[in-house]
Amino acid sequence: MQEDVLLIEEKNQVAWITLNRPDVMNAFNFSMLNALNQAIENLRFRKDIRAIVITGKGEKSFCSGADLKERATLSDMEVKRFIFTIRNLFTSIEYLGKPVISAINGVAFGGGLELALSTDIRIASKTAIMGLTETRLAIIPGAGGTQRLPRLIGKGKAKEFIFTGKRVSADEAEKVGLVNKVCEPDQLMAECEKMTAMILETGPIAIEQAKYAVNQGCETDLHTGLAIESNAYWITIPTEDRLEGLAAFREKRKPVFKGK
Repeated sequence: MQEDVLLIEEKNQVAWITLNRPDVMNAFNFSMLNALNQAIENLRFRKDIRAIVITGKGEKSFCSGADLKERATLSDMEVKRFIFTIRNLFTSIEYLGKPVISAINGVAFGGGLELALSTDIRIASKTAIMGLTETRLAIIPGAGGTQRLPRLIGKGKAKEFIFTGKRVSADEAEKVGLVNKVCEPDQLMAECEKMTAMILETGPIAIEQAKYAVNQGCETDLHTGLAIESNAYWITIPTEDRLEGLAAFREKRKPVFKGK
């Protein structure tokens, strides 16, 4: 990596990933895309990491989207490669078998908001401002925004946001269901820690299967979704963790899950 475009800290079974280009509002260039992709792949099969939190360096920006200065130097084919890369990266995050939380500490525009949309839970600072602003540059969201936003907040609101390129406050984002929670800026990391702490109390295999069932089931009809849920449940039945959960309940103690 030519520059430290990504900072990674691991503590208490959680990987904290920080987009580290604060001088350009943590905008995505090819270097940061590749670094984030590598980080996600390195964490994918690690049982000792139970959750991931993604945030931006500094107090002003989570991620302002694509680095437009770099974009201006790219050929049409290179732009296509950028969009292909970022779209696949965000899809890999969405379907990662671990919970991923966005700690939205500032502006999240374009690809920055699309990154947040690919995560499972979004917690925002009150100072955060969000928007899919691409139409104001005569393009459209290209990293999943036209698909994930309407699935999250409904087609009507999603079309309003995308067609106008409007920027919304954290409070409005919470009101329409775009973010799960809004907190004071100095409490953002603490709120993420509270969330991950609750997740760490659950069974790893159960979380993986629950995420799979929700993601896959929501893309189909109810009957098929229930079948997906059923198959995901069956996977949890023969696990040691399920028996540990029952034993802990019977013995009135906290369970110790091992992901087995």
